[in-house]
Amino acid sequence: MTTQALPQEKPQTKYRDIHQEVTDTIISQLEKGTIPWRQPWQGQSSKGFFDLPYNMVSNNHYQGINIVLLWGATLEKNFDTAEWATFKQWSEKKESIRKGEKGSMIVYYDFLEKEDDKGEMQKIPYLKSYYVFNRCQLNSYTPQEAKPETEIAPLVRRIEVVDSFVENTQAIIEHGADGAFYRPSEDKIYMPKVEAFQDTKSCTATEGYYSTLLHELVHWSGAPKRLDRTKGKRFGDNQYAVEELVAELGSAFLCAEYDIGNVEKGDHASYIASWLKVLKDNKYCIVTAASEASKAVNYMKQLTP
Repeated sequence: MTTQALPQEKPQTKYRDIHQEVTDTIISQLEKGTIPWRQPWQGQSSKGFFDLPYNMVSNNHYQGINIVLLWGATLEKNFDTAEWATFKQWSEKKESIRKGEKGSMIVYYDFLEKEDDKGEMQKIPYLKSYYVFNRCQLNSYTPQEAKPETEIAPLVRRIEVVDSFVENTQAIIEHGADGAFYRPSEDKIYMPKVEAFQDTKSCTATEGYYSTLLHELVHWSGAPKRLDRTKGKRFGDNQYAVEELVAELGSAFLCAEYDIGNVEKGDHASYIASWLKVLKDNKYCIVTAASEASKAVNYMKQLTP
């Protein structure tokens, strides 16, 4: 039986570069043409989108880069549940992992105390890792049967929930534009008319509309008077690519929460190329972008009365 050490059982050695390991994982998927925060097909769940991964003991959703890492593992291994736990946690529930199964790495920040030149103790953050297993990897697991379409919650209900979320942000949104974009100089989101969105293989026209709107809302959250994120000025520069990555991840997190298919961009290959460039140039980029995406989501949620 394959086991993985928990963080409290075995501390990381100083020679492991966790940031590089995480970045290499995402780079490997992007180089295959796979965007690990999108699922553009109908899986066993018959939804065509991800659920937010959560821990089966605490019932808390994972945050930031851990969402992306576990979605990547879900894609690679075709898991059909979003339930995860450490080897020890499963064991405490009297569950056993199937022979030969490997855990999926997730990360967290710990702090190292170091005395500075003034004799004061400073806490220095560094990344540590541990491993979790999906419920699909248990000996007791039996594959879920696909739910008939009639059992899935009606889309109208989902629209009302998202409309309420969008309205609570009080963002200024103008429809009728030739494309979808956030204009910082006006602090305004421009969107095409709803009728301009068409059904695709990965999502309906309505889901395409809302996933696009949520993407622009994440950009909106980064304005100086809100979260004040640095943005690039044109496609191709690194800051632009990083901000697009934040918006992509933030909208993916929200789409998963509201059960919305995440629309495929027409410039799929160009965005992958730009993200690969910044990830290869800076091993800290993907962890930081995922963290900023979670901050954006949490900020907008706090705007709800």
